[in-house]
Amino acid sequence: MRLTSFQRLALWTTATTYLLILVGSLVRASGAGLGCPDWPRCFGSWIPPASVEALPPQFDPSQFNPRLMWTEYLNRLLGVTVGFLILATAISAWRHHRREPRILWTTIAAFLLVGYEGWLGGRVVAHELAPWIVTAHLIVAIIIVQLLLYAMLTAFDESRRNAGASPASQAVNWPYLLLIGLTLVQAAFGTQVRGRIDHAMDAGVARDAALATVGQLDYLHRDLAFAVVIGATVLTLWLFRRRSPSIQWAYLVLALAVAQIGLGLFMAYGSLLPAAQVGHVTLASLLLGAETLLWLRGRTG
Repeated sequence: MRLTSFQRLALWTTATTYLLILVGSLVRASGAGLGCPDWPRCFGSWIPPASVEALPPQFDPSQFNPRLMWTEYLNRLLGVTVGFLILATAISAWRHHRREPRILWTTIAAFLLVGYEGWLGGRVVAHELAPWIVTAHLIVAIIIVQLLLYAMLTAFDESRRNAGASPASQAVNWPYLLLIGLTLVQAAFGTQVRGRIDHAMDAGVARDAALATVGQLDYLHRDLAFAVVIGATVLTLWLFRRRSPSIQWAYLVLALAVAQIGLGLFMAYGSLLPAAQVGHVTLASLLLGAETLLWLRGRTG
């Protein structure tokens, strides 16, 4: 099937937003969140300083770390790129899908949220990586990519209907939406756990002992992860019994949910390796994307 201009743009925008989430998790895992101690500039300039000697007088030279600075600055540049891509996607939706509100208003909502997300990024720096604002920052990013994915897949469904395929049924939505909501809550608790770990490490606790300081919040996060797997299993069995054509996507959701638990356990008992942290956040965003895809495809059968 030949892709329309909107479908191509939405596909690139969604993929780039997923990349931004991955890079954002890399920034967090590497400790580069305050690599640029101010916002939206970096050490008072739009282009980072080349050396500690070039710092403006109001900045402490001990804050200057070129590796962390450029990691955070490139994350910001990618965020700006995603913002422009989402703007272009919204404009394309207005041009080609203005009579299809599920596509038009979803992309407009994503564009409005990306502006809010940029403001939240500034608050993350101003509050020096306070866990609650970091959690909000991640959840809004996940919601944005979910909106983009929904608009893109809806555009593909429109093309299938125009080609004579049967339209999607709106009969059963709640099992899919319940699983998506549960996964979002679990991801939010995970970000809180990560914030508590960072706080403990900043206080001098060794990396391999930091998780033990989190307490009940960590247990709740783990329980919710198992609840997500149970929910995915029940949904998969339900679709299997109905001989739904979307069962393959249910298998994907279940596999990602199990992999997420496996990676979480590896991270918990592997001294919180930064690479595992990046993979854990990336898997969470992919799991939510797969659940959204299952929701849209599951309504057909």
